[in-house]
Amino acid sequence: MCRWLAYSGSPVLLEDLLYKPEHSLIVQSMHSTMGAEATNGDGFGVGWYGDRETPGLFRSIEPAWNDRNLRDLAAHVSSPRVFAHIRAAIGSPVQQTNCHPFRQGRWLWMHNGFIDGFHAMKRDLALAVDPERYADIEGTTDSEMLFFLALTFGLEDDPPQAVSRAVGLVEETARRHGIGFPIQGTLATTDGETTWAFRYSSEGRSRSLFHSTDVSMLKHQYPENAALHELSDDARMVVSEPLGELRGAWREVPEASCVAIRGGEEELTPFKPLLPAGIR
Repeated sequence: MCRWLAYSGSPVLLEDLLYKPEHSLIVQSMHSTMGAEATNGDGFGVGWYGDRETPGLFRSIEPAWNDRNLRDLAAHVSSPRVFAHIRAAIGSPVQQTNCHPFRQGRWLWMHNGFIDGFHAMKRDLALAVDPERYADIEGTTDSEMLFFLALTFGLEDDPPQAVSRAVGLVEETARRHGIGFPIQGTLATTDGETTWAFRYSSEGRSRSLFHSTDVSMLKHQYPENAALHELSDDARMVVSEPLGELRGAWREVPEASCVAIRGGEEELTPFKPLLPAGIR
């Protein structure tokens, strides 16, 4: 599978997110402790928001631990909202267009997991994508297809409902193909203002997902921790696995849930697939 993180808060150097934590995403690319595989070396990607209308994006098929360009970029770019992803491919080619995050306009999207039976369902799912958007699909992954289904079903207006409908379509299509548990994983999307993260699997046994707790509480609890005091009180992260072992810093996102983060506010709601209108 893969590992990812989503950060929002005061601007931070990418280096501080990707390299400096005790169990950083770079460490996880070699030694993941909660993923399906310990090594996630089939490429990586980083998306960040700055002064432009659309987010910046850097993706590579190099292992994250071995990319000198990423190391240099991370030491010079700071951002208030960052998506980062390390990939462990399970079928689709190792190529730049298959690396996460995926971008459309102001939106970023990344996924850890898979669609079981995607090869058999690919044509049916592709035909459900808005024809005006279909030409923008660049890669061959199930994750990007899920992104374009969510865009088709209204991601830009109501992300939780759009993702519910995309997942609902996949499950209904899988049912017609005789596939029992098609969806597995965690995913995140953002428009640069709000981050939505989802944990769901058809089987009810999703990949790991955690969100950070209130930073102001942690600052009070750990007054000598310099790294915490460099963060703004509204700083929040959602991660595939914790970046360290600081007691009380992380809470597990419950199964079949969506967490929405805007500023320092978090909202946790149940997640349930919906069948898109007009599909029986």
